[in-house]
Amino acid sequence: MDGVGARGAHRDPNVLRWLAGFTASGVGDNVYYVALSWAAVQAGTPFQAGLVTVAGALPRAVLMLGGGVLADRYGARRVVLAGTGVRCGLVLLAALLLVATTPGLVVLAAVAVLFGIVDAAFLPAAGALPALIAPPGQFGRVQGLRGLSVRLANVLGGPLGGVGVAVGGTAGAFGVAALLIGVSWPVLGAVRVRGVEAGAGEREGSGRRGCLPRGTAARARAGEGLEVVGVASGDVGFARGGERAAGAGASAAVVAGRDAVARDARVGGKGRGRWEGPGEPGAWWRGVAGELVDGVRYVRRDRVLTALVVSITLSDLGFVGPMNLGLTLLAGERGWGASGLGLVLAGFGVGAGAASLLLAWRGRVPRAGWVLALATVGGALAIAALARVPSVAGAVSVALCVGLLAGLGGALAGTLVQARAGAAYIGRVTAVSTLIGYGVAPLTFPLVGWAVSLWGTGPVFAACAMLNGGSAVVVLGVRGLRRAELPG
Repeated sequence: MDGVGARGAHRDPNVLRWLAGFTASGVGDNVYYVALSWAAVQAGTPFQAGLVTVAGALPRAVLMLGGGVLADRYGARRVVLAGTGVRCGLVLLAALLLVATTPGLVVLAAVAVLFGIVDAAFLPAAGALPALIAPPGQFGRVQGLRGLSVRLANVLGGPLGGVGVAVGGTAGAFGVAALLIGVSWPVLGAVRVRGVEAGAGEREGSGRRGCLPRGTAARARAGEGLEVVGVASGDVGFARGGERAAGAGASAAVVAGRDAVARDARVGGKGRGRWEGPGEPGAWWRGVAGELVDGVRYVRRDRVLTALVVSITLSDLGFVGPMNLGLTLLAGERGWGASGLGLVLAGFGVGAGAASLLLAWRGRVPRAGWVLALATVGGALAIAALARVPSVAGAVSVALCVGLLAGLGGALAGTLVQARAGAAYIGRVTAVSTLIGYGVAPLTFPLVGWAVSLWGTGPVFAACAMLNGGSAVVVLGVRGLRRAELPG
């Protein structure tokens, strides 16, 4: 184990630089969304402001899988830095436009669309980067740190956006967002990816491992340059610096007397996880499209990865609607007011932060698959109960449980995805696993509002809780995922 594994990711300067840059960028994002919403409301009706927000979400949802391809083609770190620079420029441009003139909804929608397009590339790369800066045994701890960063960004972003609007108007809020995103650029630029050559998207010499349970067997079809690394515990993965599985169609050897071997994988072109197509017109687009299809097939061929993606999808679809728009409608129905809603959201944030802190401190959770399923079931029951609690105090307590259980389940699912994914596919797998939560689920808000207007909050929260609980059924139904352990 290298120095990072010996001292823990939470004490590694490189990981802490990533954490600082990721947090600054996240706070800037939250300030940007506050500024954009405020500017849109000032320029039009609330409905039109909602359309501006949707205008930014749609390209993110449509293009996110392609963003995962870019992360694997050119390296997650490069894409993160390029995306950060462009995002900062877009927000700064919005601030300058507001200083020079009064932009209409069309201009604001254009900024939102461009920001969403860049986000489609930035988000998968940002999600893949933690797996490239720490050894597999520290993935859980890094995911915990990432969860703490997200919670901090959510807590600080709203108030900072409000202060920016109050002091400098909407232009001031955009300026604060541009400053924060801009500050993150040199900090993220100082982060070093472990043993990765430019554009390779792979870790070298570190024994990249999957999260295979004991007794699991799979085949590997090794393309040119793919190397297979096995470990005594039955965990198997890919690295450049281990034993080479030479030649197309080579089979992985049984490791340490176990039947665990590498998962199906194919790495194209010079062992760098991308195609080097000819120079004729359209070759780049065909290469990207081919890699996108190959990434989806890679997930589909791996039963555990497929189950993880389906589980995350059901969890996100059952969680995002009720815990965002649904919670606002619930507060209005109960007469809790804005202060009551704020307390409930604070309770959720404390619970989610506690789950992230626990994982960042412990690093490992035994029987991760079983814990993931149980946390998901508990979180689903808490979501259903939230709509049945009459008092603010009771709702805060239940929301705390939702945050704790959903936060733990989400962090474990993310860790298992990153541990399972091959290094050459980490960007595409991350894009597939986060597509619903970041791209599709927010678009269901109108459906949630329509359902609440017809049946009330209780039935809608119960239906979403059942959808969320279906995630646990998927986990328990796949033996490899049910018995999965975090890498060590």
